[in-house]
Amino acid sequence: MSDGTPTTLNYPDTSMAVVPASMAALYGDRAAVVDGETTLTYTDLDARSAAVASALRSAGVAERDVVLIYLTNSIEFVVSYYGSLRAGATVTLVNPLQPVPGLHRQIVETGAVAGFTQFEQSGRLLSAAADSPLSTVVVVDGSAAAVEGLGAEGVRVTSLDEFVAGHAEAPAVTVTSEDVAHLAFTGGTTGVSKGVRVLHRNVLGNATQMIGWRAGHAIEVGDHGLLRLTPRAGSDRGVVPGDAATVVVSPLFHAHALINMTFLLLCGATHVFAGRFEPGRMLALIEQHRASYVTGSPAMWHALAVHPDVESRDLTSVRVVSSGAAPIDLVTLEQLEKAFPAAAIVEGYGLTEATCLVSSAPLTAKGQYRLGSVGLPTFDTEVEIRAAHDPTVVLPTGERGQLWVRGPQVTDGYLGHPEKTAEQFVDGWLDTGDIAFRDADGYIYICDRAKDMLIYKGYNVYPRELEEILVTHPDVAAAAVVGREAGPVGQEPVAFLVPKGGHVIDEDAVAAFVAEQVLPYKKIRDVVVVEELPTSAAGKVQKVALRERLTHA
Repeated sequence: MSDGTPTTLNYPDTSMAVVPASMAALYGDRAAVVDGETTLTYTDLDARSAAVASALRSAGVAERDVVLIYLTNSIEFVVSYYGSLRAGATVTLVNPLQPVPGLHRQIVETGAVAGFTQFEQSGRLLSAAADSPLSTVVVVDGSAAAVEGLGAEGVRVTSLDEFVAGHAEAPAVTVTSEDVAHLAFTGGTTGVSKGVRVLHRNVLGNATQMIGWRAGHAIEVGDHGLLRLTPRAGSDRGVVPGDAATVVVSPLFHAHALINMTFLLLCGATHVFAGRFEPGRMLALIEQHRASYVTGSPAMWHALAVHPDVESRDLTSVRVVSSGAAPIDLVTLEQLEKAFPAAAIVEGYGLTEATCLVSSAPLTAKGQYRLGSVGLPTFDTEVEIRAAHDPTVVLPTGERGQLWVRGPQVTDGYLGHPEKTAEQFVDGWLDTGDIAFRDADGYIYICDRAKDMLIYKGYNVYPRELEEILVTHPDVAAAAVVGREAGPVGQEPVAFLVPKGGHVIDEDAVAAFVAEQVLPYKKIRDVVVVEELPTSAAGKVQKVALRERLTHA
């Protein structure tokens, strides 16, 4: 960093099992989670997660066994997650909309022996449990009577109240920082989803980096093995420990939201669950709870920034607007500056294979972050831009190449994929699969996914560059560019466009608009107008679906 602040941190050598008791000791009766009309304090979270941990051990879940969490954002998600880690178990998180085949595959691949679910999706989980190791299912929102009718052969099904009855004390555990905390499955947007082995030290390490980067505090192990925070000299960050709030809409089963949750809870931030995303309601919650830190995906930010309620809501409490999970376009970033006048609008970059965060704009002073950049590498994080054809060649400033990362957040590789692990995880370095460059000050710019890059007549074409131009057209609300096979010339770029409300897109005019701003080989060859772009629950545009549409057109 350029302000003289030290770039090296100390990392707590412990496991996630100590986190709930640590938070309770720090913040006590402060609200940890607000879910509708229900509030969970930090003391409540400590007690309820301890009961879950004790119940899991009594149910036969041993240390390092896998517990599956198949839940929407809720207080029960938070309690089940931390309770499982307190039991010494490894957690694997699943999109609550995941159909039976994919759910069964994840249960079998991870060897999950217990699972938490809600009544609505319990039928799918029980169907997926057939011929699998899953032997205990806890329905977190069902009464004992309602759950009785959900029996499945070889599986104990119980309500959460019944499951934790008579349990209070969390068990002592022997898991260490080197054990697996999460089996986190990648988004699968470019291929088959794979389980990433995220160690306890990765989760705590990335949370420690975020606390230093966003809250200006260090984290260390103190009395009785509990974590504590101490201010770092020379830091002026956005999150004030013990006096912060956030509104959560991103799904907690995704690494971006999950790791942010641990970071913010360790800072004593009240988490307000917004439920299903609705821009007007979210703006109201930000105002009502005086949210100071909000994170989300580009699609969410665009919807908030253009909503008419922006003009009437008091949004001055927001100090940090952080965008992640996918690249954000420059137009949306500029709109956000107007919508949240007191906030630093920052873009961060990360991936599941690096736990969550790799880089982000610093908050040390106004003007240090740069629109279009994903910022600087966070503490103790090294990056290199290497030649795609030869990863032993490190490229100079300004040249595009593949982004490699090394740091405490780089995970332990893929579950059951030794060849893929050996290919992407080399001597402590991770090949992110992203195309990037660095400027003279070290700021990182993501150009595209390596798998999304097109080759047209021997030239490299980066879809994101074209998307940045397309969204500046007055009729275009959102854009995604993918490649279409074009025989001997390679792949030609095709744009999928969503029109702004009340606007009509003239395909030829938009193509000409781009052609005026790019070299001839980068021109858009075709335009497809759609009502919306297909996105994953984490907010990433699913380009595989767009390519399939072209294939079957």
